[in-house]
Amino acid sequence: MDVLLISLIAGAVGVVLGVLLSLVFRAVGRRRQVIEEDPDEGLPAGMDEVLAALPSAAIVIDSDGEVIKASTAAYALGLVDGPAFASPQLQETVARVADRRIYEDVNFVIKHDANEYSRRFLHAGVAPLGKGYVLVLCDDETEFHRVEAVRRDFVANVSHELKTPIGAISLLAEAVTDYSDDPEAVHRFGGKIQKESTRLVHLVQEIIDLSQVQDNEGLESSAVIEVSDVVEEAIDRARTNAESKNITMNVALSPDLRVEGSFDLLAKAVRNLVDNAVNYSSAHTEVGISTERRGNSVALVVTDHGIGMSSKETDRIFERFYRVDKARSRNTGGTGLGLSIVKHIIAKHGGKIKVWSRPGEGSTFTVLLPLAHEDRRHDSEASSEVVAGG
Repeated sequence: MDVLLISLIAGAVGVVLGVLLSLVFRAVGRRRQVIEEDPDEGLPAGMDEVLAALPSAAIVIDSDGEVIKASTAAYALGLVDGPAFASPQLQETVARVADRRIYEDVNFVIKHDANEYSRRFLHAGVAPLGKGYVLVLCDDETEFHRVEAVRRDFVANVSHELKTPIGAISLLAEAVTDYSDDPEAVHRFGGKIQKESTRLVHLVQEIIDLSQVQDNEGLESSAVIEVSDVVEEAIDRARTNAESKNITMNVALSPDLRVEGSFDLLAKAVRNLVDNAVNYSSAHTEVGISTERRGNSVALVVTDHGIGMSSKETDRIFERFYRVDKARSRNTGGTGLGLSIVKHIIAKHGGKIKVWSRPGEGSTFTVLLPLAHEDRRHDSEASSEVVAGG
């Protein structure tokens, strides 16, 4: 009898628990159905798909001012920090648009750490959306600002560099006029005018060269080039200057190293490197020029025992118009554009350039250029034959 009673009680409890659990699951199911059917009441249908397809970073904010949707691009730019914005300026603009229900533009800057290069210049359009929502479309204009800054800096530098020889020519021309009855003075001033004119022509040509190589377009024409031919051409051009300073040029060129590209451009780059090595070296020293193969690259190394540079200077050495020794550059006719031209030429050929230097000990410039595809293919085929034969 006791066993039967216990069984009845247990059964009743089981039925009650079953009914309660059923009611709970049904309630949860209804709640889930409501959420799935209408997650964002008032938003247009297909909003997630639209945000994903937009080229701009997109964010949707609800009536409480919290982020409820954001595209991958918005997270990539660091615009969103949980339910809030990373930019107080953008947050304030969103609040105004939510209150007034009118469109606004805003330009702002996001900086994620102390590094100046982490700054991003952004532009956002903020508009009311649906019932109480706000839509933000944001574009990254960092590259535009960088290019504009470079352009302004370049124009300012060019103006300054042109002003010096033009001003000198003007003054010298006045002097020639004033001393027109003195043949010796006219001859002396005429020589200086010729020197400044040559400097001006050289500067203009370097500006033209830089403008031609710094674009993002590929080479107009490309051929397989013997690296030794390029280097020897540069050495021949620099030999007279080196001999006038009693500088010994130590040359060690590995044979049969070929790259693809423009002979004229590569010759210009190597010539600039060798000329710099000679110009910045003291008399009775040595300049080394060597080539070798490193994997699938050709390495060109130019070493001098000149004045050298500090790490601060090497960080800026490839900037336009930057000079380590301004007085020496003026005396040698340097424009400060040579190494910038070299950098762009090497990059245009798919290569890299790096520099090691120490004050008082000299500098070493190393250029790495991709080996010609044909030579890489032959090496690959030879390796396959060795493996197959083995």
